[in-house]
Amino acid sequence: MSSLALYRRYRPETFAEVIGQEHVTDPLSQALRNNRVNHAYLFSGPRGCGKTTSARILARCLNCEQGPTPTPCGECQSCQDLARNGPGSIDVIEIDAASHGGVDDARDLREKAFFGPASSRYKIYIIDEAHMVTSAGFNALLKVVEEPPEHLKFIFATTEPEKVIGTIRSRTHHYPFRLVPPGTLRDYLGQVCGQEDVRVEDGVLPLVVRAGAGSVRDSMSVMDQLLAGAGDDGVTYAMATSLLGYTDGSLLDSVVDAFAAGDGAAAFEVVDRVIEGGNDPRRFVADLLERLRDLVILAAVPDAGEKGLIDAPADVVERMQAQASVFGAAELSRAADLVNEGLTEMRGATSPRLQLELICARVLLPAAYDDQRAVLARLDRLERSGPPAGAVAGMAYPQAAAPAPAQAPGPAPAQPQAPAPAQAPAPQAPAPGGWPAASGPGSGAPARRPGGWPTGSGGGGGGGGTRTSAPGPAAQAPAHAQPQTQAQAPAAPQPAAPPPGSGLDPRALWPEILETVKNTRRFTWMLLSQNAQVAGFDGTTLQIGFVNAGARDNFLNGNNEDVLKQALQSRFQVNWKIEAVVDSQGGGGGGAPQSPPPPGGGYGGYGGAPAAPAPAPSPAPAPQSGGAPTAAPGGHSAPPQAQSRPAPAPSVPAPAPEPRPAAAPARPPVAPEDDMPAADDPDLVESALSGYELIVRELGATVLDEYDNDAAPH
Repeated sequence: MSSLALYRRYRPETFAEVIGQEHVTDPLSQALRNNRVNHAYLFSGPRGCGKTTSARILARCLNCEQGPTPTPCGECQSCQDLARNGPGSIDVIEIDAASHGGVDDARDLREKAFFGPASSRYKIYIIDEAHMVTSAGFNALLKVVEEPPEHLKFIFATTEPEKVIGTIRSRTHHYPFRLVPPGTLRDYLGQVCGQEDVRVEDGVLPLVVRAGAGSVRDSMSVMDQLLAGAGDDGVTYAMATSLLGYTDGSLLDSVVDAFAAGDGAAAFEVVDRVIEGGNDPRRFVADLLERLRDLVILAAVPDAGEKGLIDAPADVVERMQAQASVFGAAELSRAADLVNEGLTEMRGATSPRLQLELICARVLLPAAYDDQRAVLARLDRLERSGPPAGAVAGMAYPQAAAPAPAQAPGPAPAQPQAPAPAQAPAPQAPAPGGWPAASGPGSGAPARRPGGWPTGSGGGGGGGGTRTSAPGPAAQAPAHAQPQTQAQAPAAPQPAAPPPGSGLDPRALWPEILETVKNTRRFTWMLLSQNAQVAGFDGTTLQIGFVNAGARDNFLNGNNEDVLKQALQSRFQVNWKIEAVVDSQGGGGGGAPQSPPPPGGGYGGYGGAPAAPAPAPSPAPAPQSGGAPTAAPGGHSAPPQAQSRPAPAPSVPAPAPEPRPAAAPARPPVAPEDDMPAADDPDLVESALSGYELIVRELGATVLDEYDNDAAPH
């Protein structure tokens, strides 16, 4: 007994002792009870799962004196002959088809099959490795398998049932065997070790089950090898790992901790320990992939150990739970994918150590890749590391602050009554997306558009965004009341420190930015210079306005955003976020404008939505009794048609004319009647510029006096 291998010593003798094959043993037992036994059976499945053993048990059940029965008595001559260590029966013939699969062997079997059994009920042929029988041999057996004598039974066992010809397979009852589940096999091995009276440390049986890969015979052979080399303290975990070639758990823990901490030095030190310790790099990568698989499951199912999803001791499961808690789900999934790809690449590699180090480098450096998995892994690391130093919870973009209303701290000396300044409205909540809200006229702070740039109430802004807006009602208070208001106003709170680069003016620097982009990538420069302009800036985010959606999509689809960021970083050492928007009214063009937009109809600052409307100008005064025309801006008299409506102030002041004699006041030339709009013209644009203003603004000219033959110069 002691010389027999474990798989022979503990071979099952009844269907009840067969483990992991209840889907086969239960129907066979019921068929024996019902006495509905077929003349031919086909048992198929992986190696070591019980095909030949079940065939012997079926033969024992059929030839038992109390049979056919699913529970052989074990006392009759047939049961003793077919027992675990019995001599065998002359009526149960086992044939190895690997060496007896030819047509001559099949003919010999067919001739002997018609002779009746010597002492049993049935004559049974067990043909092992049936897929090795040739087609001619199967054809020679076809007739006897199809119509056998009453005393004849056939049991074919094979690992490749598809190689058995269809005419034979169709005449049998096919029972597919399966691999034994790990939990069932682990419990069975524990029972065998208990019967052998050998102590086994925790963690050894999972290694044996893993080495057996679901095969009972292979697992029993591995267990037999460990029991043979066990000392006084039994089978230890260190002995099992070294003998079976598995990676020690401490190495796996070290490399997983290095991945979680992003510690490259620790990871490559583990690689050196693996190589110097004589471990197989491919086996180490396979074990690491198995550990990452367990961590992925634990991250998704915290109680996976209790549910049996992970086959490991309790202390190992607890240690893996701690490791899974410091990883993100995306980072774990990415690491497992990279290790799996590296394991495939290591097949046939000339330098396994180099492949192993490359795998570790890829896992440790998600920033080196721009795929979705790397981005998600970087987000997981940022979430684990928490907010950056100096960050404030709930921090948003800065809003346009409105000064608090002036309040006198105490009784003030009597002053002449002055019109009270308009109260500044409370600052509005930021618009969706975090951009500062616009302030209304007279708020004491410049109005802000959705782009975030201060603007005047009626005109376009200059390059730096500091253009003075038209005075509101609050700014029209008498001059003698202003000192008192300034004296009573409390000190404004100190603003928070601006982010780096917030003091730069992208609008003024836009030509330099375009020049830097041009040196980097000419396509990006053409796209920005012809179709884009600065639309807004809040200190951290630069908003670029495009003339249409197509230009914006071309900018976003390519690598243009990275080129612009690189230009900003290399030229101005700033790391601004880029936001591309459609600003069809802002117009393209990359440089600073040569002249400001018309008042009331343009965009202040850096484009975006129109600014808040300017206060309505006061109506033009009535003509003097002498009939002298009202003076226009710059000292010139306005034409009669222009006096019928209020003329907006020009965005650029007209140059002062040369002094003229008082007797002959100068006036601008009068446009022909066909060019002047009628007073009742429905298409009249109130904000349009007069001819004089257009000449001054567009051409930069100075209008000289006009002479005619009938009048003196005027």
